[in-house]
Amino acid sequence: MSEARAHIVVSGLVQGVWYRAYTERTARALGLTGCVRNLPGGSVEAVMEGPKAAIEMAILECRKGPPSSRVENVEIQWEEPTGEFSAFNITH
Repeated sequence: MSEARAHIVVSGLVQGVWYRAYTERTARALGLTGCVRNLPGGSVEAVMEGPKAAIEMAILECRKGPPSSRVENVEIQWEEPTGEFSAFNITH
């Protein structure tokens, strides 16, 4: 599988609803590395690296979010992987 990197920004009701924990759990289950964090404007940003097919599966879950969230928009930028991450974590 080809390695890829996706920079994802999710907007809607995604802060204060366990969205970051949901994303972390999903990414780890798919074997991805990277990070997820809240942005000042109320969005959530994630960077994911790993097999492109696994990232695409994670993006499908990002579009759903946890039950208490309301995802309105998901922006995705595909980039070259850097290998800078050793795990997937929530950052602040």
